[in-house]
Amino acid sequence: MSLDNITLISFGYFEKELLEMIVQDVGQEFMLPVKTREGHLDLSEFHNASRRQYDGFRLLKEIDTNFSSSSVKTIGLFDVDLFIPILTYIFGQAYLNGKSGIASIFRLRNERYGLKRDDKILVDRFRKEVIHELGHSFGLIHCHDSGCVMQSSTYVEDIDMKSHHLCPKCREQLKI
Repeated sequence: MSLDNITLISFGYFEKELLEMIVQDVGQEFMLPVKTREGHLDLSEFHNASRRQYDGFRLLKEIDTNFSSSSVKTIGLFDVDLFIPILTYIFGQAYLNGKSGIASIFRLRNERYGLKRDDKILVDRFRKEVIHELGHSFGLIHCHDSGCVMQSSTYVEDIDMKSHHLCPKCREQLKI
């Protein structure tokens, strides 16, 4: 079955303008139509009380099992603090060569780090994270090109340093 589109599912409130900007850039980067819709989950089921965070593995599995299809790449958009057991936090994750991923805006806000609110930076970071996770779903691994969106990001400063575009090598490897 061929890929019809990319679907971004917002779980929680996201401003319409934020989603519109991300949709446009995601569509241009992957040359596929991008749709948005709202999803509903009881996030308390994914909350780890001792960590005061949400289990990224379990959320990803939920999106993959109940919100995606084989003809669509699906990214669940969240505004919660995500973790996986081996990391203190994550910005997102996706199944390599899979049909789904997740991304969270929670740790992308300047205010989290004692800095002045900046919506332009927030949108830029979130767009990069969504494109990065979609790249994994299309089979791309982390890239060593410092400007490539597929470069690994441990901190928001890492996200800020890269572009929201795939480097030529990653673009060539893209499986669409």
